Amino acid sequence: MPPSESASSERPASLSRRLGAGLIAGAADDDPSGIATYSQAGAQFGLAPLWSLYLTLPLMIGIQMVSAEVGRVTGRGLAANMRRHFPRWLTAVLVGLLLGANVFNLAADIGAIGEAAAMLLGGSPAAYALGLSLLSMTLEVAVPFPRYAPVLRVLTLSLFAYVLTAMVVDVPWRAVLAAMVWPRWVPDRGYLLMLVAIFGTTISPYVFFWQASQEVEEELAAGQPPLREMPLAAPGAFGRIRFDTAVGMVYSNAVAFFIMLTAAVVLHPHGVTDIQSSADAARALRPLAGPFAGAVFALGILGTGLLALPVLAGSAAYAVAEVFDWSEGLGRRPGEARLFYLILVGAMLLGLLLSRSSINPIRMLFWSAVLNGVIAVPLMAGIMAMASRRSVMGELAISRPLRWLGWLATLAMAAVVVAMLPFWR
Repeated sequence: MPPSESASSERPASLSRRLGAGLIAGAADDDPSGIATYSQAGAQFGLAPLWSLYLTLPLMIGIQMVSAEVGRVTGRGLAANMRRHFPRWLTAVLVGLLLGANVFNLAADIGAIGEAAAMLLGGSPAAYALGLSLLSMTLEVAVPFPRYAPVLRVLTLSLFAYVLTAMVVDVPWRAVLAAMVWPRWVPDRGYLLMLVAIFGTTISPYVFFWQASQEVEEELAAGQPPLREMPLAAPGAFGRIRFDTAVGMVYSNAVAFFIMLTAAVVLHPHGVTDIQSSADAARALRPLAGPFAGAVFALGILGTGLLALPVLAGSAAYAVAEVFDWSEGLGRRPGEARLFYLILVGAMLLGLLLSRSSINPIRMLFWSAVLNGVIAVPLMAGIMAMASRRSVMGELAISRPLRWLGWLATLAMAAVVVAMLPFWR
């Protein structure tokens, strides 16, 4: 392909083509376990944690852009690059922890969509959880991803349910503005753990891997070489990636803000602080904010859950397959990437089984968020190290502003985790 042709192919003609992996990653970041974490934060601490969301926004934009650019420039996912440039045992350990966190997230999300469906339609939550998770798994395996991706983009619209919920409750906007401008610190072990959980569910490792791998998938589907081999195409590609990522992350954090705000102004004043799951938050809203608010909140859980399940299972499959150099990719048929799809199906089934266990759901989702926060630190450091190396990125090593922003995100995550350590028992 001539350089000019490759470069022009990276100038999408429509908004729908400019919004893809970044939008889906951002929306999937507000999965039911994230909804529960944000709801629990607002219910327990009121407006106090709201400030954390505008702090995390530029940080999550920065690290997601870096992750996507690594994938697009090298033509390989994050784990494949880490395997080539870092000790294999270290990559395997980090990916193993990612797999564990993803399975816990899947379990919490599967249970939540079952409960949300039962709230809306009546019937057995377990039956809905089984049916919807198997449907999601079947679609991801059986439907070619170029035809499945538009479905995921449509599901991102379900996040507007949380904005609508906030619009139908009484919000003291002056107090909200004061809480955002003058953050209030709560000297409490639970508050610090909550901040780690917020950071862990906002800056989530699984979306690093998903977006980077989707950039590789799109590159292969378009028949384009990695940008390292065709640097003339870089301006158009990077412009698309940055627009897609910025829109996706702003959308994600705006929705997280409205979820936390709704819990803070409805549940916290009434002493409703024991939120065991996102479905609990929806149920608690019904008597306090009206049936409509509860139903809309539950509908959002259902939509975001169906969006998050394929992202969680898919990111786990990408990471594990890349560590062992197996054939991988949602653009391949199951017969062409058997082990990749086996990991995907296995992660989903383990999450389904775990969702039916006796483990407290709030503990499961909360500690998966904390685990995400802890493992994000070495993962982010590794991503930043790779993105800054010419041996990895060639002449397309990330720019200085993006490098500063990515390292700032890494240091911020590390600072939150370190601040939490003295409070462990």
